[in-house]
Amino acid sequence: MTFQPPASVALSADEARRIALRAQGLLGAPDRRAGVRGVLRHLGAVQLDTISVLARSHELVPYARLGAVPRRTIEDAYWSPDGEPAHAFEYWSHAACILPVEEWPHFAFRRRAYRARPQWHHELTDGAYERVIKQLRAEGPLTATELGGAKNGGEWWDWSESKVAVERALMHGDVVCTRRRGWKRVYDLAERAVPAAHQHDDLSDTECVRRLVALAGRSLGVGTREDISDYHRLKNAQVDAVIADSGLVPVEVEGWGRPAWADPQALAAVPRGRHRTTLLSPFDSLIWDRPRTERIFGFTHRLEAYVPRPKRIHGYFAMPLLAGGRLLGRVDPAREGSVLVAKQVSLESAKAVPDMARALWEAASWVGCTDIRLDRTTPPELHAPLRAALDA
Repeated sequence: MTFQPPASVALSADEARRIALRAQGLLGAPDRRAGVRGVLRHLGAVQLDTISVLARSHELVPYARLGAVPRRTIEDAYWSPDGEPAHAFEYWSHAACILPVEEWPHFAFRRRAYRARPQWHHELTDGAYERVIKQLRAEGPLTATELGGAKNGGEWWDWSESKVAVERALMHGDVVCTRRRGWKRVYDLAERAVPAAHQHDDLSDTECVRRLVALAGRSLGVGTREDISDYHRLKNAQVDAVIADSGLVPVEVEGWGRPAWADPQALAAVPRGRHRTTLLSPFDSLIWDRPRTERIFGFTHRLEAYVPRPKRIHGYFAMPLLAGGRLLGRVDPAREGSVLVAKQVSLESAKAVPDMARALWEAASWVGCTDIRLDRTTPPELHAPLRAALDA
């Protein structure tokens, strides 16, 4: 256990929940002038995933906070066109994430760890790494296909040598991805793509981790050591070593039963404002840490995409419903042409019916659907009320 001085602030469970919501941009007026890039800077990391039901997860995250921002606007906000300075990059954080380019120096500790890694799953022949770097230097930004092919023709993990080399260069920091093209990563030399002001590995490992801990605390508002560690997938021991110097302050949260830390700015003003009513991606940073979600919201959520169909409880890509600052249910959605299909809706109580109807219609409109089909509802007695609310 990490040493923690006595907590100077005691928070109720409700206060901690509201602080977390505000820190995640889901309580209070959204900063529409800052837009999608503002959301990215505020959260510090937006997780990527290949699953696309309503939209991909990195699109759903700003949608949940800003409302129906055009999907093209979201994509353009993340990725940098040819010739423009990068404002974001992809790297391993909580998982594969989009990160503000200002955080490039903070991940020097992870790049160094990858360079020092003794073993890799894929081996490279002599000169393969250097050939990829040389090709990028000569030809400019390229996809794996343009570098010689992404796969050898077998299963998805059967990467070609050029794909293995460029992915290793990405992890080492010699190569960076600052945009995608048709969901394919576009690789470029970091020395060319990362703005000069951020293009350095001068920070020590300790300083990198200290800054990431401070940023995670700001993005969470309040959290345990494990919450803070999980945000950028740090080790608990790494957090222990720097948390006293991170600027976060010790707090005691009702019902948490473990030490917690808070961002001083989160404690400076009582969280107030309008709550968003929205559907959340399972990979949204508000809920990606399942134990924290259970502790704060009393809501157990699991991604069932990789669970065999007969064993699924809530559906393939169940999206939690956030309304009034609480998680009130979930829906497993799909799209069939211009119809949003609510394959399975699970509600905590009848009070969630109007909120679910509102969230479904807003999501449907955002993705260009003009009708909603409701297949199943749990509990069954809420099916008719929800259908009526959708038709109202």
